[in-house]
Amino acid sequence: MAFALKIRKIPKAEIDERVKEVASILGLTEYLNRKPKALSGGQCQRVALGRAIVRRPKVFLMDEPLSNLDAKLRVTMREEIIRIHEKVGATTIYVTHDQTEAMTMADRIVVMKDGYIQQIGAPKEIYDHPANKFVAGFIGSPVMNFFEGKIEDDKVTFNNVSINLNDNQKELVKEKNTEVYVGVRPEHIQIEPNENGKYTVNIVETLGSELLIHFNIDENTMVCAKVITDEVIKVGQKINVSFKTNSIHLFDKETEVSYF
Repeated sequence: MAFALKIRKIPKAEIDERVKEVASILGLTEYLNRKPKALSGGQCQRVALGRAIVRRPKVFLMDEPLSNLDAKLRVTMREEIIRIHEKVGATTIYVTHDQTEAMTMADRIVVMKDGYIQQIGAPKEIYDHPANKFVAGFIGSPVMNFFEGKIEDDKVTFNNVSINLNDNQKELVKEKNTEVYVGVRPEHIQIEPNENGKYTVNIVETLGSELLIHFNIDENTMVCAKVITDEVIKVGQKINVSFKTNSIHLFDKETEVSYF
């Protein structure tokens, strides 16, 4: 960690002070005398961060720093970087393709595609109000469900489903293209087991307290719903489905820009 400071010919006493300070922040004090090969992957990652922090920069630039770590270590290092950022206070620009990292670590997110900025905003803002279909599909896990739909008579219809628009939504689609993409996040789909239900469960993924329920809304369209339930839902079971009207998203069919 001291190498960059030695190159700058900073006095040895100051180098020692800075290294010990940063090692304390990173929890590396007891490993300072170890060779790199004697460090774990997470410790090596913290040393790399330490080399940057010890220089006391005004801005950190991080380019996918966690991409080579395993899943458990990645979660640990995410927490470390958040803690270090809060303690050091320097502006941090963090590049990642992992939307979970972006959502959990950022104060503001810049979503880019093909070198162009699609949207800038706080994580919650981007999640709740995506600017276009690309952002809506990129942010959120599992990804948003999309359907080709049409606005008519204050309703949006898609795949034999019809949803009444609320007053605010009606205003936002006035004089807009009636051909739309309808976006619904898995957590905004409600599932009701019913032996006479309209749909049949194809796949069930158990995620502890949550279930991912996959079913066909028509012959060619598979839908994913995320539900929290104590009920046992099995493959082949019949279900009824409803969509939370206030949480649906509409996108222009041609431009893919969001109406709401």
